[in-house]
Amino acid sequence: MAAVSYELVKQCSKTGARAGILHTPHGSFETPMFMPVGTQASVKAMSPAELKTINAGMILSNTYHLYLRPGHDLVEEAGGLHKFMNWERGILTDSGGFQVFSLSDLRKITEEGVKFRSHIDGSEQFLGPERATEVQMALGADIIMAFDECIPYPADYNYAKDSIMRTTRWARRCLDAHTRKDQALFGIVQGGMYKDLRAQSAKDLVEMDFPGYAIGGLSVGEPKPLMYELLDHTAPLLPAHKARYLMGVGSPDCLVEGVMRGIDMFDCVLPTRIARNGTIMTRRGKVVVRNAEYARDFGPMDDQCSCYACKNFSRAYVRHLFKAEEILGLRLTTIHNLHFLIKLMGEMREAILQDAAADFYKEFWSAYKA
Repeated sequence: MAAVSYELVKQCSKTGARAGILHTPHGSFETPMFMPVGTQASVKAMSPAELKTINAGMILSNTYHLYLRPGHDLVEEAGGLHKFMNWERGILTDSGGFQVFSLSDLRKITEEGVKFRSHIDGSEQFLGPERATEVQMALGADIIMAFDECIPYPADYNYAKDSIMRTTRWARRCLDAHTRKDQALFGIVQGGMYKDLRAQSAKDLVEMDFPGYAIGGLSVGEPKPLMYELLDHTAPLLPAHKARYLMGVGSPDCLVEGVMRGIDMFDCVLPTRIARNGTIMTRRGKVVVRNAEYARDFGPMDDQCSCYACKNFSRAYVRHLFKAEEILGLRLTTIHNLHFLIKLMGEMREAILQDAAADFYKEFWSAYKA
């Protein structure tokens, strides 16, 4: 029996939206889901207990960062990521490919993998399909990702074509290197902004029979309508009985659009990053609570939210915390943003189960300002 499997519970008759259950060795989690990002084995400003309180199921940690510090060998010695960070629910680790290409100005791509300079100390490092898989097996996440190249935007056609062919070869090598039976290896569809390359990448990966598939290389600077067009084209090419994961997407509007196109899983640093700058997400759009206009606003940060922060503290107080540089301020905005997105996922799931996803979509856009 596969370590990770996807159970399709309901697909909306008027849209591509899906409600399902992702079964993992550390629990079963309802989809669609948003996964908070714990880059360095910690979701910034949140404890594991607080993540449980907001009903987080799976979280994402980063292979590149943990490989460089503290090292995958140390994490393995500690009993794996779950024990190291005291999180007994699901964990997904990315392959490190995105960081290799985005954080290092000094890198060399070969068929074997990528040589790069550490962003921490400048030391020369190497990640390739076998190495990335070895590191992720040591980390022990429930779901690990194949090593790939995230193509920059814009990229010319020939570069994108060469890249996806190499990424496909790397995916096969990741499969050959993966030996842990208690975790699942997902493939990543690439192809830049080219529909035919997306189709080729999806076809090649589906033939390898991964237990789940991610769509990578989107939300990298392209216009949102183009991203949605590519999702319309790519998502139907993936098996209906396996999980579909859109990498690096986390704004409310993109989550709603992604779910309507049949995506099950999302992750992004956006909600925690903007929270640390005093910005919260609401059903009406973003609110910058550190702005002067809220200095005497004694209402909740979001009057439609039931999270701990909104039930107990005012905009005026949270603004004061940011102006005074008190850590509690960014903790409260982080709690709110993650609670908001996880609750939004739950509301979409309920709409799908009631075959009312189209109505939810219309209602959402009647109030939301991107």
